[in-house]
Amino acid sequence: MLRDILILIFPGAQPIDIAGPLQAFTSADEEAGGGQYRVRVAAEAPGAVMLEGGLAVIAAPIPRRAVDTLLVPGGPGVHAARTSPALLAAIRRHAAKARRICSVCTGAFLLAETGLLEGRAATTHWRACGRFAEEFPTIRLEADRIWVRDGATWTSAGVTAGIDLALALIEADLGAPLAARVARRLVVYMRRPGGQSQFSAPLAMQHSDSFAPVLAWAEENLHLALTAEQLAERAGMAPRSFHRHFLSTTGTTPAKAVERLRLDRACALMETTRLSNVAVARNVGFGSEDRMRHAFTRAFGVGPLDWRARFGA
Repeated sequence: MLRDILILIFPGAQPIDIAGPLQAFTSADEEAGGGQYRVRVAAEAPGAVMLEGGLAVIAAPIPRRAVDTLLVPGGPGVHAARTSPALLAAIRRHAAKARRICSVCTGAFLLAETGLLEGRAATTHWRACGRFAEEFPTIRLEADRIWVRDGATWTSAGVTAGIDLALALIEADLGAPLAARVARRLVVYMRRPGGQSQFSAPLAMQHSDSFAPVLAWAEENLHLALTAEQLAERAGMAPRSFHRHFLSTTGTTPAKAVERLRLDRACALMETTRLSNVAVARNVGFGSEDRMRHAFTRAFGVGPLDWRARFGA
């Protein structure tokens, strides 16, 4: 069964959002002996399309006939692409007949602009999650997922997550053994451990200027216990009032905020020094390596050893 994959691109799209899935599907077709996937890269204005970084891709015209899978990439040009009525109409037209509709990275903004994600669960690059949630409050944003499937709609996180998405689509079509062979061929995880928060800035909470001095003081004194009572005293507030106002302003509790500060410092030490995990845990106030490991797993889905292996000095 030949499945037509349409990658619909635009000026300023991110090259790897296109090349990653394209290579995964091409490799899958080769591993299966052919006759499984045919990938077409098309654009509203066919011909040479300039991608982010200056790479030009020769795009075909957008086909009129139905395709099996529609995929839109992300990139800095996505917000200009959202203003094109013709491109949005093409996406809606193909989405109406395609078996599945997919986005990579900020390509989710294009799908959302067409209304295709209305009331659905979706994800996008961690750096764009705030804007996405603000612009599309009726879409259930799952910010830490590598990819999300909601019915026929598949969305993925940033950049290389397009390969993770393609592997999931290949597994759904051709089975896990073949998808695993493709993953080995591409030298990537079949299923990447953890969510995308492991790659984002660990201190993701948003806070107002009113608590910035308290958090700055806490960051300079991570070796202390940093109880809610200590923080409240520093802020000049009663503990219960401090907890209530802190939660309503930052969206998290004082205890969780302190844990994120400790994680932030621990990640920085692992990325820039050769301190042992025991020394890092002691340095940032976790007290023990075991406590630090549990905090890493809760926040990032991976432990300190995995973090150091991926990002460490």
